[in-house]
Amino acid sequence: MTMTLDTPVESIQSLAPQSAARWRRWTRPALGLLLPLTVAAAWEWAVAAGWSNGRLVPPPSTVMSTINELARSGELVRHMAITLERVGAGFALGVAAGTVLGAISGYWELARRLLDPTVQALRAIPSIAWVPLFILWLGIFELSKVALIAVGVFFPIYLGVMGAILSVDRKIVEVGRTFRLSGPAMIRRILLPAVLPAYVVSLRVGLGLGWMFVVAAEFMGASEGLGYLLIDGQQLGKPAQILAAIVIFAILGKTTDWLIEIAAMPFLRWQDAFAPSRGAFRCWCSTVSARPIPTASTRLNGFRSRSGSARSSP
Repeated sequence: MTMTLDTPVESIQSLAPQSAARWRRWTRPALGLLLPLTVAAAWEWAVAAGWSNGRLVPPPSTVMSTINELARSGELVRHMAITLERVGAGFALGVAAGTVLGAISGYWELARRLLDPTVQALRAIPSIAWVPLFILWLGIFELSKVALIAVGVFFPIYLGVMGAILSVDRKIVEVGRTFRLSGPAMIRRILLPAVLPAYVVSLRVGLGLGWMFVVAAEFMGASEGLGYLLIDGQQLGKPAQILAAIVIFAILGKTTDWLIEIAAMPFLRWQDAFAPSRGAFRCWCSTVSARPIPTASTRLNGFRSRSGSARSSP
């Protein structure tokens, strides 16, 4: 008795990536939360066991209760909205200026020789050194804070774009010229795919520096924002409020970084890091699909042909 396999391999191939993608969708965030949750649980247990009084470094339960109180009073939403508005405006200005000047310096050698030494010298200036200058120039209100954030975002974007353009393989460009690609087609098919990965990395680095610079910006006499919560907690001796503001900074920073990564995925699907994983099961499926599965009829025909050839042979 011969058993036949009626399930096509194509259905197996379609089910495997779906189950793997569903598994990754739940395991990746869980793995990312494993380390901070473990550290928080360990510190909570250390305070509960009496190894620390929890006064200078409050346990996570006290920090969460502080965040809950700020959320109930409405102060948390107000401070978060102000900080997000400042980071968004400074990030937009820094990305625009860094992209334009980085592209000019990367494409035009004369501009690079003129601009790059000055930009590199300005990049070495500490962020806090810009604070008194921006206060004198732009005042103590929102414009000086946004300008300081834009300065922090500008430098990684500029370096990322310029370096990505300079690192484009000239052989690929010559291939495009061989196929007589027009200027827009050359940019769309060759330059953008080559520059985009480094550009996304520079965006993420610039956003991280934007969150760092907003703290220095909100130290400049701000009465609202998460940086103000840090200063207020320091002046009033509230370590739980300081840690609450730090935790909220971490959550907002990771969320915005994740949004950039999600937005870049459709444009970077050709990279291995953003493509679906090619596990052993997929390789096995591709190997099996390359070989036809013998059915009952093909086996019977093969048996008849072999028996016929055996009878005809002397």
